Amino acid sequence: MWIDTHCHLDAHEFGAGSLDVARRAGDAGVSMIVIPAVERGNFEAVAQLAAHAPNASYALGIHPIYVPQASDDDLLVLRAAVERAMGDPRFVAIGEIGLDFFIPMLCEPAMREKQERFLREQLRIARDFDLPVLTHVRRSQDQVLKHLRQVRPAGGIAHAFNGSFQQAETYIKLGFHLGFGGAMTFTRALQIRRLASELPLEALVLETDAPDISPSWIHPGRNSPEQLPAIGAALAQLRGMDEAALRECTWNNSLAAIPRLQALLAS
Repeated sequence: MWIDTHCHLDAHEFGAGSLDVARRAGDAGVSMIVIPAVERGNFEAVAQLAAHAPNASYALGIHPIYVPQASDDDLLVLRAAVERAMGDPRFVAIGEIGLDFFIPMLCEPAMREKQERFLREQLRIARDFDLPVLTHVRRSQDQVLKHLRQVRPAGGIAHAFNGSFQQAETYIKLGFHLGFGGAMTFTRALQIRRLASELPLEALVLETDAPDISPSWIHPGRNSPEQLPAIGAALAQLRGMDEAALRECTWNNSLAAIPRLQALLAS
C-alpha cells in the first residue's frame, strides 16, 4: 500500500468530488492521503474532508503564497487550532509552510521578511507541539534550512524537493525526509531524477501535490492521488529496484516522517 504525503484534496479543481477521488485512490492502493492546509480559511475544510474520507489525514499551516493577506492574528488562530486538533487522530503535522522566493511579489524585501517571520512562528508551533512540518521551498533552500537549524522542529518533509545533494544531506541531518512526485517522471528533469535515484532510499517519501505537478503521462491534466502507485513505480524503475520493496520502504519512511500516521493507520 502507498501513502501520499502531500495532496491538496480540498482544492477547487476537485469540486464536489474530493471524497470520490479519495475513494478511487484507496481502490488503487493509496492507504493514506495527507491534506495540508494553506490558510486560515481552509483549516476547517481540510479537517472535515479528512473526517469523511477513511484514507485521509490533515495538517494545519499558512502557505507562503497566502502570507501577503495573512495577519498576525492568523498565527494565534493557528496555534489555537493546533492545540484543539491534538486530540484528533487525523491531525498529523504543521503545513504547508515555508518560503517562496520565486513569485516576484513575494521577493520584495518587506514580503520576504514577513514570510520568514511567519515561517519561524509556525516552526515554533510545530516544536512546541512536537509535530513534523511539511515545507514549501522555492528558490529558498538555504534560507529555510537556516530557520530549521535555529528552531529545530521535530523533523518533517521537504515537499517537492529540488535542491542540491549538499542541501539534501543537511535536511536529512535535521531529521527530514524528502518528497518526490510527478516531476521526476519527466525525462528532461535530469537533476530531480538524479536526486531521486541517488539519494539514500530511507530519506525518500512519495507525494502527488495533486491537483498540481501531474506526472508525464497525464500532463498537463489535473493530478490526483490515484496516480501515486504509478509514480512509485517510476521511482522504482529509476532506482532499478523491485516495486514492492520500494513501496514498503517509502511506507516506512512516511511513518517515520509523520509519526502520528502510525497510530491512525493501525486504528
